[in-house]
Amino acid sequence: MTRKLRSVFEPGTTLWAMRRAQWSVLGITPEDELKPKIAIVNSSSHLASCFSHLDDIVPVLSQAIRDAGGVPLEIRTAASSDAITSAGRGGQYILPTRDLIVDDIEVAVEGAQLDGMVCLASCDKTAPGQLMAAGRLNIPTIIVACGYQSSGTYKGEHIDFEDVFHRAGQVASGMLSIRELGNMASAAVTGPGVCSGMGTANTMHIVCEALGMAMTNSTPVRANGDKMWSAVRRAGERIVELVEQDVRPRDILVPDAFRNAVAAVLAISGSVNVMKHLQAVAAEAECDVDVWRLFEELGPQVPLLVGVKPNGERLIEEFDDAGGALALLSRLRPLLVDHVATVTGPTLGELLDVAEVLDDDVVRSLDNGLANHPAISVLRGTLAPDSAVVKRTVADTAPLSFTGPARVFHSRDSGMAAIKDGRVHPGDVVVLSGLGMRGSPGMAMTSAFIFALDGAGLSEEVAVVTDGQMSGLVNRGLVVAEVAPEAWGGGPLGLVQDGDVISIDVNAGTIDLLVDPVALETRRAASPTAVPAVGCGWLSTYAREVSALNAGAVLRG
Repeated sequence: MTRKLRSVFEPGTTLWAMRRAQWSVLGITPEDELKPKIAIVNSSSHLASCFSHLDDIVPVLSQAIRDAGGVPLEIRTAASSDAITSAGRGGQYILPTRDLIVDDIEVAVEGAQLDGMVCLASCDKTAPGQLMAAGRLNIPTIIVACGYQSSGTYKGEHIDFEDVFHRAGQVASGMLSIRELGNMASAAVTGPGVCSGMGTANTMHIVCEALGMAMTNSTPVRANGDKMWSAVRRAGERIVELVEQDVRPRDILVPDAFRNAVAAVLAISGSVNVMKHLQAVAAEAECDVDVWRLFEELGPQVPLLVGVKPNGERLIEEFDDAGGALALLSRLRPLLVDHVATVTGPTLGELLDVAEVLDDDVVRSLDNGLANHPAISVLRGTLAPDSAVVKRTVADTAPLSFTGPARVFHSRDSGMAAIKDGRVHPGDVVVLSGLGMRGSPGMAMTSAFIFALDGAGLSEEVAVVTDGQMSGLVNRGLVVAEVAPEAWGGGPLGLVQDGDVISIDVNAGTIDLLVDPVALETRRAASPTAVPAVGCGWLSTYAREVSALNAGAVLRG
């Protein structure tokens, strides 16, 4: 190593002596003390299959780092699974875990003054949290996507976790029995890894490669497959080179890289949750990017090129086998800025020069897309002065304009009870209010409500407006989510009353509350002032410190 490492302390100092005392018993020699110290960031957990294989990856990655001349040091962070951790507090812990991961990494890596990181990305919040930490710490970093799970069969047909997620909403309406749902659930997942559909996890893995922060040709990838193990070994070797060359995340996380990532998300009809994650990464990397504006700008230009479930009939394995993210980016090349740097070494353009599309029907060309309307639309108006988002289906069977009376609920459960009791009617605009970052806190998940609407046969008959978030995977009907500013603290959504008329026009990009402004100001004056959460629990801390959605919902004390 020719350059000075921040992990190497002056011999004879207190820090040097304490480090030698602690590390000697771990087998780290005086010679090792002079080598790059590489953090292996492991969000391992046996709470869910998403993370259950990560511990087995660490020894292989460690050996690759040693062989390259580095010293691997494993650290652990928080891990949350939408499928499991959503049980507590109505799912409020899910989004805030992202920022807990960032802080976990900072404490361990910055506190120890390590020289680089290889982060093992799995379920939804790990990849964005790791990217955010990379931007904040700005030390050489590689994200390794640890893959999607294998799926099963039920009654002779393919079944996966996403199918179970959707069908669960049909039990309440009597369309599916509990026994049948249980049998389906038992057969759906047959191995470790993230959900196999184009949800937040797979989308974020692809985003890591599109940003240049993952090794080329590493996403999406089968968990424990040959391609995953290749990426693990390549990352272990390359991270030592990045430290030697002093290539840092902020050299890679530039505005053009974010633009490329947004184009990739649109082309796969990826998760809407990625919008706030990308904005959070930009905030931590101190990169001046407006992710919502990028989606508005690129949406009309980028057709859907890959139709992985639930956006089409293709499986994630087919996309993987057709060339994955690299093949997708090669199709998008006329719309990309390809001179940007990557952790692999060559620029994106140099990597795309040798990219191959192995199945033209799975990864379509720009002139042969599966759909030409924006996969994600941004709306603004008197009800959402900052923004709101709509995830559009491939077929676009949901109405694109809707005007109707509001039916207001202040929790997911109260809305679901109203569906069950027959108090939601065709033509209603159902408002789920107070579910944003501070109001929830943590941005409550409203997908169960949407599935209940679908089970009641109402998903195409009503519109839904909420400051909560939707699943990044599935959607039914016209759902306007993540309304900003949120209702908590005075957002217009918090002033809506039953019977108020709301008008939505997706093609025009508008969402308006058709109520006299004077009447709204009267309501605002009569509304109680929002009081910040008190207490010392994590959710209370999050509610006090979280920034606005369009700032990435990052913590800013």
